[in-house]
Amino acid sequence: MKRTPMDGSAQPRLFPATEFAGFGASLFRPKEEAIVGRRIRASKVTRLLRGVRDHAPRLPGVYGMLNAHGRLVYIGKAKNLRARLLSYFRENSRDPKAGKIIEHTRTLVWEQTGDEFAALLRELELIQRLRPRFNVIGLPGYSRHHYLCIGRPPAPFAFIAKSPTGKEAACYGPLTALYRTKDAVRRLNDWFQLRDCPNTVPMAFADQAELFPLERAPKCLRFELGTCIGPCVGSCTRGEYGGRVRKLRAFLDGRDRALLTGIQQLMDDAASRFEFEKATALRDRLQSIQWLDDRLALLRKARTMNSFIYQLIGADGMERWYVIHRGQVRAVVHAPDCREAHARVAEMVRAVFAGKVSPTILADGIVDSVLLVVAWFRKNTGEKERLMNCSDKPDITLRSTFAADSSSSAGRVGRDRAGGHCAHTATSGPVAPQDLAPKKSLRR
Repeated sequence: MKRTPMDGSAQPRLFPATEFAGFGASLFRPKEEAIVGRRIRASKVTRLLRGVRDHAPRLPGVYGMLNAHGRLVYIGKAKNLRARLLSYFRENSRDPKAGKIIEHTRTLVWEQTGDEFAALLRELELIQRLRPRFNVIGLPGYSRHHYLCIGRPPAPFAFIAKSPTGKEAACYGPLTALYRTKDAVRRLNDWFQLRDCPNTVPMAFADQAELFPLERAPKCLRFELGTCIGPCVGSCTRGEYGGRVRKLRAFLDGRDRALLTGIQQLMDDAASRFEFEKATALRDRLQSIQWLDDRLALLRKARTMNSFIYQLIGADGMERWYVIHRGQVRAVVHAPDCREAHARVAEMVRAVFAGKVSPTILADGIVDSVLLVVAWFRKNTGEKERLMNCSDKPDITLRSTFAADSSSSAGRVGRDRAGGHCAHTATSGPVAPQDLAPKKSLRR
């Protein structure tokens, strides 16, 4: 049927239809750092392969693949750009998806990053911004974000929402693995005996005064099965129901662990009495709720605890400081090498760490970045030695990346960089602690 203006506004495109104009600016690169990259265009795969062999560096970075229409179809990252790009041309060992991507590719473009950590952040940034076809097509519901919410009175209960509306009493997430979240929410409502019926069902609490008392029948089987306390039939008071909701919130907030220990004890008791079917059912309940608890604990930690400066020397030999506050990379700067640079960096870090308190829930775009940071340090545990812990107070002090000799009056000469120069600065005696706190250099 032909579309007319009366049909409503057109839906936004899932994939951008405009030609690729470049990766654009990055939040994860020092402002004065020059962008190094290359573009190879060819109509045949063999010519693309030759261009990769001749020009691709053995350095970390991100790469993009464009089709015949000049549209970006895929973005990837690599610790070694040359090795990663060459893997797309090995027909006998490459992944089937890689073969499909290279068949659609007529242009290769890449951009070098200082280190692998920057490549990971840059890849996520570009995928969220540009949404290339082969990065997001067929994204299963398992991987899409959703939230666990608790409704408002008179009879709140736990439920799942695609996006919070702001009318909820509490909201937790975002989470993935929808089917696992649904199972955990069902088991939580059963354990605390909270209703899960539609809001159209009228509630009648035992302490609710009525002029003409009526005999009410339960609206579902959960009351008969003992998994709902029955606020629709007046079998509980408002206070009794509210106490169960408060216990649920205490568990989801991480303040009360009695739920998990209680289920564990019941399971052990059932097993000791050789009631293995009951023990198996309790085990399944425990595993489902434990999974949810682990995910919420990870989000709480990422949102509130991860605040530090990550000092990292890249493949290019340059040292960069990643300023991470509440799990999110807020700024990237070159390691300061003179007093003027230290003053600028200290002022920037104070502003970052004096920011507003983190929200109760994380937006979809932020949570991926936060979880990426958590996963990086979980995988690379040795990198924690490079962290410079800073408090959330704005009067933090920075530690220098080079040793400060309090008895020396030798001057320090700053390094010229694209966009700035640190002049020679003479020092006599120790450096003031508000400017520098001596620390052994990371350079080997």
